[in-house]
Amino acid sequence: MDFELTPEQAAIRAAAREFAEAELGDKIAPYDASHTFAADIVAKLGPLGFMGVLVPEELGGAGLDYVSYALIVEELNRGDASVGITMWAHNSLCTNHINLFASPEQKRRWLPRLASGEILGAWGLTEPGSGSDAAALRTRAEAADGGWRLNGSKAFITNASVGDVAVVMARTDPEQKTKGISAFIVPKGTPGFSTGTPYRKLGLHASDTAELIFEDARLPADALLGERGQGFVQAMQVLEGGRIAMAAMAVGIGQAAVDQASKYMKQRSAFGKTLAEFNGLQGMLAEIATEVEVARLLTLRAAWLKDAGQPAMHAAAKAKVFASEAAMKAATKAVQIHGGAGYITEFPVERIFRDAKLTEIGEGTSEIQRMVIAREILQST
Repeated sequence: MDFELTPEQAAIRAAAREFAEAELGDKIAPYDASHTFAADIVAKLGPLGFMGVLVPEELGGAGLDYVSYALIVEELNRGDASVGITMWAHNSLCTNHINLFASPEQKRRWLPRLASGEILGAWGLTEPGSGSDAAALRTRAEAADGGWRLNGSKAFITNASVGDVAVVMARTDPEQKTKGISAFIVPKGTPGFSTGTPYRKLGLHASDTAELIFEDARLPADALLGERGQGFVQAMQVLEGGRIAMAAMAVGIGQAAVDQASKYMKQRSAFGKTLAEFNGLQGMLAEIATEVEVARLLTLRAAWLKDAGQPAMHAAAKAKVFASEAAMKAATKAVQIHGGAGYITEFPVERIFRDAKLTEIGEGTSEIQRMVIAREILQST
C-alpha cells in the first residue's frame, strides 16, 4: 500500500496551492459580501489547465488522473469554496459528461473550448420537484421538426446564468422510468432557453446558482448526447466522479477550518495564556484535524479506485458522506474556537462555516449516501 504521491501529482498539488494562496483566501471577501460571481478569478484557471483536468490532451485538456483532480479540488476549496465549486462543477459534470458519452464530432466541438476555459459549463439534473429522486424528473424533450423541443426547468444549477453551455437531462419516453431519460447539449442562445435570477444563498456567495428554464426550446437532432434513453445511466456515472469531487471540496473546506482555528489559537490570549495553551481547545483542534485527514484518505482512495478502473460508487459515497460531515463539524468547532469573532464577517471562518453546509446536500445528500452504502453492505452479506 503506497501513500506517496507521484512527483507529477505532488507538483500539481503545489501549483493548485500556490494559486489558491495567491488568488483566493482573503481576496474573495469582497465578492462574497456582494454576492458577485468571481469571473476574473475563474478566468485565471483555464491557462493553468484546471478547467479541462479530465479532458484528453489531444482535445485540449490536461489529461490528468482522478487523484490529481481531487488534489486540485481540495486545494482550491481550501482557498475558497465558491471558486472551487465553479471549477469542479464545470469539470466533473458538464465537461466530463461530454467527455464520456459524446460523439467524436460533439467532443471536437465542445471539449477544447471547455478545457481552455473559453466557455463555462453547467449540468442540469435536479428539478424543483425532484432532487434526491432524480428519476422523477419532468422536463420533457419531444421529437419535432427533425430535432427536439424541450419544456421544463432545472433548479439549483451551478454556473447556470454564467455558463455558455449546459448538459440537460430530459424525459424522451414518458411511459418509461429511468430508461425514458436522455441527455442533451444545450448552448446559451438557444431560442426558448433562459436562466432564472441567481439564488441568494446561505453560502458560496461568489459562485453562480440559478434555474435553467426551457419554454419550447428548439434543438437540432445532433443535440442528443449519447443514445436515446441512456441519460439517467450516464448521469449516475457522471455523479460517481462528481461525488469524489464534492468529497475533495469538503476536505478543502475542512482543512481551511482547521487552518483558521490553529491560526487564531496562536494569536488570541485569555487569562494570561494563548488559546493554544488550553488543553480543551487543543483537544478540539486535534479532533477535527484527525477527521479531516481521514476524509482526505477516503477521498483519495475513491479517486484511486476510479483511476484503476475499479468500481468506485460505494467508495465515493463513503468519502462524500464522511468528508462533508467532517467539514461541517470542523467549521462549527472552528467558529466555536473563535468565539464572538467567529460570528462576524471580518474573520474567514464565518464564510467557511456557511460554505461547508452545501457539501452535506449537493451531489446527493448524506441520507442518500447512507442508502447507497447500506445497499452495498446488505447485498454483499
